[in-house]
Amino acid sequence: MSTVKVTDLIGKGYDEFWNCKKRYRVLKGGKGSKKSSVTALNLIYRLMKYPLSNLLVIRAVMNTHRNSTFAVLCWAQKRLGVEKYWSNSASNMEMTYLPTGQKIIFRGTDDVLKLAGLTVPTGTINFVWIEEAFEIGSEADFDKLDLTVPRGEVEKGYFKQTTITFNPWSSEHWLKKRFFDTASDNTSVFSTNYLCNEFLDETDRQVFERMKKTNARKYAVAGLGEWGIAEGLVFENWTVQSLDFKDENPEDWKAFFGLDYGYTNDPTAFIAFAVNKKKMQLHIFDEFYEKRLLNSDIAARIKKKGFAKERIRADSSEPKSNEDLRRMGISRITPAVKGPDSILSGIARISEYKITVEPSCTGAITELSSYRYSQKCNQKGQRIPEDSNNHLMDALRYAFEDVKYFKEEATPHSKYCCSDVLLKKWK
Repeated sequence: MSTVKVTDLIGKGYDEFWNCKKRYRVLKGGKGSKKSSVTALNLIYRLMKYPLSNLLVIRAVMNTHRNSTFAVLCWAQKRLGVEKYWSNSASNMEMTYLPTGQKIIFRGTDDVLKLAGLTVPTGTINFVWIEEAFEIGSEADFDKLDLTVPRGEVEKGYFKQTTITFNPWSSEHWLKKRFFDTASDNTSVFSTNYLCNEFLDETDRQVFERMKKTNARKYAVAGLGEWGIAEGLVFENWTVQSLDFKDENPEDWKAFFGLDYGYTNDPTAFIAFAVNKKKMQLHIFDEFYEKRLLNSDIAARIKKKGFAKERIRADSSEPKSNEDLRRMGISRITPAVKGPDSILSGIARISEYKITVEPSCTGAITELSSYRYSQKCNQKGQRIPEDSNNHLMDALRYAFEDVKYFKEEATPHSKYCCSDVLLKKWK
């Protein structure tokens, strides 16, 4: 095996990250910051240095590994000049270090409990790499994973470590609060960007310089690795902001309400928002967002918020649930209008509005920060959104169907003017 100088491989900016042995090693960075490449190099190096160690690589969705983590770990083996010592099976999504039988195993978070049954022929699974950790929607999901792996006793001189890498799409994500806002002796956090990547050529740098001039928000996240909002989001024109209604005319606003059902795996999502057509503004002012809610729980929450008499557009695929809510006093529950183009047409109409969100509506903030377009296209060649992080967004879209009936010239308390619930916010 030939000798390789690690600094020649990774360049500058990663010395502390490379040598960190704390329980959690958390790295946020922009595009071109070489965070995934350095992490892959480091983990291959460590596995070969510690012959009783094994690695579990996690992403939210299992089938995203092949072209991301699996590919970059293959690249790292070649970059280190050790590929002949590794057997990589893309069909089984597993890598084996031939001299010792150590394993790199790839899994999704689809069923965390199944991870408890993972076994390796040599040593223990003491290293975990969570790539694109922003895809893990809740801290509770992370905690389940963290309690499952790494696990077991490690030999003297060994250590357990979870490496977490991601792009910081939103400052409202649980990752910021958990790891960056509170100091911890067992955690080291790192932030990197393209400026520390000396391997970029001039054309790569020109992309970022152009972004800096034309799209400051995108540059802050994708370029500098700062907390914010990144590309690919379905809704980009939104901010977290409390509205001062003292200067508003209630007659210009109308409140709308949407409901998307969930239970075990998905949350039930209820959203309340107001629209001002004159200003082309949409303000999200209330929500609830919970799993394992029975229909009686949903009705109780709607009543407690004072919305029982409002028209609520709900998922039309659950007529039984809609009827249950009517019998429980939510009398104006109305099935959502669906069709072959309803998702994209609804998104298009909503995107015409400037969206503001009350700071208390954390579910909406989280979804707006992470609801993204996929690489898939429909039969018309249009990109479609990913079917995740979209429960409140679906409820928003259901209710927005009624916005077209709201007339700017409507008189106070008319059928299409501002609801009594929203009027109270101006008093």
